[in-house]
Amino acid sequence: MEFNYHIPSEFVFGRGRVQETGKLAAVYGKRALVVTGTGSTKKSGLLDRTLRYLEEAGIESFVFDKVTQNPLTTIAIEGANYCKENQCDVVVGLGGGSILDCAKAIAFLSVNEGDINDYIFNKRIGESALPLVLIPTTCGTGSEGNGFAVLTNPDNGDKKSLRTNLIVPKVSIIDSELMETMPKSVLASVGFDALCHSMEAYLSKIENPMSKMMSLSAIELIGNNLVRIYEGNGDAEAWDAVTWASTMGGMAIYLSGVVLPHGMEHPASGLKNIVHGRGLAALTPVITEFSCKRAPKKYAEIAKRLGGKKEEDCARKILELLEQLNLRTTLSEQGIVEEDIPWMVDNCFRVSAPSITNHPVSFGKEEMIEIYKRAL
Repeated sequence: MEFNYHIPSEFVFGRGRVQETGKLAAVYGKRALVVTGTGSTKKSGLLDRTLRYLEEAGIESFVFDKVTQNPLTTIAIEGANYCKENQCDVVVGLGGGSILDCAKAIAFLSVNEGDINDYIFNKRIGESALPLVLIPTTCGTGSEGNGFAVLTNPDNGDKKSLRTNLIVPKVSIIDSELMETMPKSVLASVGFDALCHSMEAYLSKIENPMSKMMSLSAIELIGNNLVRIYEGNGDAEAWDAVTWASTMGGMAIYLSGVVLPHGMEHPASGLKNIVHGRGLAALTPVITEFSCKRAPKKYAEIAKRLGGKKEEDCARKILELLEQLNLRTTLSEQGIVEEDIPWMVDNCFRVSAPSITNHPVSFGKEEMIEIYKRAL
């Protein structure tokens, strides 16, 4: 058994701890680029609060607020140029997973020259990155706990991660109070994404003792608490549980990667800019049905943590969860048509090859075509 574990981040976990942003960021710089989205942190007042915390610590702030879901390589480039123009020396990511991923890419591109796609496809290796302070506002991607930055190339629809220890955050402020302003539909989507991270890291052929421990714990925490907070019945402890599970899922996939559900979803959202969690909701039950009998022990372990008893229960329990979250859907409902399938299969093999390789069951192109068709 061999594995490496390298996540050199400081996790500042607890309700209300976003107030510590200024003193934590001041360790790393005096001119902060605050990366955020187009609306939610402004509407909630969180952006203004964060800027105030930074100002009180003697940090000058510059706001880059153009990030949307499925962040584009071109937006990351624009953000890096803005960062360099203002001579920023620390990057603060404030928002959901897309924003945190884009903040990572901006911190990287601010000090590494050349085409970002060369780094994503490992044609070039980066040398450094600006220090990152990440503040997640959704309990979904776990981006605060790893060195992934998922980006979409608008020229060809490739959706793939920049992967490097250079963009592991210096500090992640994980405050579950910030999650409570999410619309229910967003909570359902990101919560299911967090569950998928943990399930996939556990299913992965390169799963190891550390990722196994985190994955199974996260699956259980989400299974016991996500519906409660979605229905409005969750207390602070339940919010903390799902939030911490999301972070653990992000850490687990940094160790063991994702497998076929993410591998097959990325071409769909890269092509049609669909909500990532909804793409996973359409694909994961189908892939589970195709896979569970050929990897029974692992799927049985997942099923048990979701209230089932054996591997055959796994897809059913996932579907029941999706029903409770009003998230059950199909790819056709997300805008995918049968004519898209050949491109998505080819893109999956070209861009998401590790996800195919590490899935516990080997599928060829014809089987993947059938999975996509079933998910329509």
